[in-house]
Amino acid sequence: MPVNKSDYEGLLSEYSNPEAAIALLKQYRAYLEMIPSMRRPDESLIAIPLPVVRLRPINSKAGSHNAIAVNGEAINLACDIAILMCDPEWKVKMGVEILVFIHRPQEDFSDLLMRWRQTQVVLSKDYEWLMPPRYQHIFSEGAEKIYPLFVLLPQTADRIKRGLIGASLPFVVETPAYQMEEEMEVAAVYHEGSGE
Repeated sequence: MPVNKSDYEGLLSEYSNPEAAIALLKQYRAYLEMIPSMRRPDESLIAIPLPVVRLRPINSKAGSHNAIAVNGEAINLACDIAILMCDPEWKVKMGVEILVFIHRPQEDFSDLLMRWRQTQVVLSKDYEWLMPPRYQHIFSEGAEKIYPLFVLLPQTADRIKRGLIGASLPFVVETPAYQMEEEMEVAAVYHEGSGE
């Protein structure tokens, strides 16, 4: 069964919320441990849906005395959510960034992997995040280290899972909230019908 657009949109909207982003990271412990403060997790990360970065100007020599500055260009990244870590005391962005790639409708392994590769290429340059209005006061320079996390759905093809395992890329399989609600309703009806 293919991935539905509504499944993708549901997960995208869910992970736009910092609490849901933390719940996602709980499924991959190595990333959960990167949160600066588990006592104040909601102040320790920023979740940015469909993030944009601005490339910093590049200085190059055109002869011995002239430096040409190329204006910074804003680029929409190929990931779905950027999770930026922040120090809750100092309100500054830290050097770790986790980029979430949700399996999109009609996307096969090479498409999903290419989105990560394109993001790596863009973030190999000097950049800064275009922050949401609430966080514009936070210094938003690029990271010391970026990490990917792939979110697959129960109907994601096994070859995609095998490919991510083969590429040593971390993933979780997530059931959209409405599917879990439907399954709970079916279980409740079954439970009532069985007379228990």
